[in-house]
Amino acid sequence: MDDEPGQEELAGLLHADALETHMSVLFFYGDRVVKVRKAVDYGFADFRDAEERRADCWREVQLNRRLSPDVYVGTAAVLVNGRTAEHAVVMRRLPAARNLAAMVGAGESVDAPLESVAQALARFHRDAERSAAISGSATSDALWQRWQATEEQLARFIGPTVDADDYRRLTVLARRYLRGRGPLLERRIAMGAVCDGHGDLQASDIFCMPDGPRLLDCLEFDEHLRHGDVLADAAFLVQDLERMGAAREARLFIDAYRASTDIEHPESLLHFYVAARAHVRLLVECLRLEQGLGALAHEPALVLEQALSHLERAIPRLVLVGGLPGTGKSTLSSWAGEELDATVLSSDHVRAADARGETRGERSPVPFATGAYTFERRLSVYERLLAQAAALLEAGRSVVLDATWTSAMFRARAAEVARSTSAELVELECRCTTATRTARLRGGGAPGRGESEATPEVAEALAAAADPWPSAHVVDTQGSLEETRKTVVELLRAGIPATSN
Repeated sequence: MDDEPGQEELAGLLHADALETHMSVLFFYGDRVVKVRKAVDYGFADFRDAEERRADCWREVQLNRRLSPDVYVGTAAVLVNGRTAEHAVVMRRLPAARNLAAMVGAGESVDAPLESVAQALARFHRDAERSAAISGSATSDALWQRWQATEEQLARFIGPTVDADDYRRLTVLARRYLRGRGPLLERRIAMGAVCDGHGDLQASDIFCMPDGPRLLDCLEFDEHLRHGDVLADAAFLVQDLERMGAAREARLFIDAYRASTDIEHPESLLHFYVAARAHVRLLVECLRLEQGLGALAHEPALVLEQALSHLERAIPRLVLVGGLPGTGKSTLSSWAGEELDATVLSSDHVRAADARGETRGERSPVPFATGAYTFERRLSVYERLLAQAAALLEAGRSVVLDATWTSAMFRARAAEVARSTSAELVELECRCTTATRTARLRGGGAPGRGESEATPEVAEALAAAADPWPSAHVVDTQGSLEETRKTVVELLRAGIPATSN
């Protein structure tokens, strides 16, 4: 055995314990594991040729030694009657009880091991190879091509095994996310977040040893599938842990990974990559069912549901929270920001900043259509709000815009920002009685008025000039705060329509 296939006969394989996957058969005997490729062709991997199987064994050893050099012994020839019958990867056998998937399945605490895994993965990513060619695998176009390649492999399963409507929705949402995230993905490349990674990090391939974790079985048969964003690598384990019912552990792992790196990893991008990994897992589960490898019939549906859930959370929202002064829109904006983990931008804040730059001393209320309320000044405020929102949305960040939104023209500009960034537009109009609104504006306890200098007179003038807002969800802010917040949360949690926006 050596880095190149040797001519050592591996005796006893026929009597060893075996484990079959959709691509390989693993034999366990003594202190060794021998992995033999199947002569299969899945499109994304073609092992029908014996020489390709031999070369792939060598690649697997070389690539996996980057992470676990003491596990990958080498390659070897399997001899039958003195002649080479097959080539194999030979590994040191690790204790099954220390396998991460087994530990999770047994209900053991894996908090400390997962932190070690996160740190090991972060170190690996820091030292991993980077190049212009590798970076090309993480552009919006490349990610979409990869998605389509998986879709082609899944085609025969759509309908018989995978719900066609749900899958169509998944594809629409994936395309929508990628179409609006070009600037984000380019920034990820520029900051060095794309490397030659692991490509297939699953809990069953991680062993939590006393002297540190061993991460095995990287994706060796297609380098383009291994090249990608470091967050995509981490997302594979997040997806796998969630699939196993260990959502808390998945969050602990990704938080530890983030803490071990020196760059920011947007939550929106994490959701996309978890969905992309679930998409690949969907194909694997379908192949396992097709080969009769003990896969559960309902597993594809569960993985598809997981992918859809993450993609819905990946799509950024542009939330317009409007209404006349005193209707409670600033309070609702704060709630929306908390619910979506979104950035809240306020027209009152922009207007107040302008006023601080122009005058000194205490501000006094101004009549509508004068000072800060001229059309030109209002247009300037909205344009700046929307410019800031567009930059955040392109980065995958949801945004809440707190303003009156009484002008149809301003709302049309907001809708265009949502379209250009492939964001989901949510429109909420706050309403209450005139008496309540006036009492709040006169200091009667309106929560969250912040920097607003609007008076009841300004509110009435805005009401008189307001354009109808038929596309908005009307939120009655007359009732209790608890009931109003519940309404807002329900509206924000509603599913994203599967349209191309």
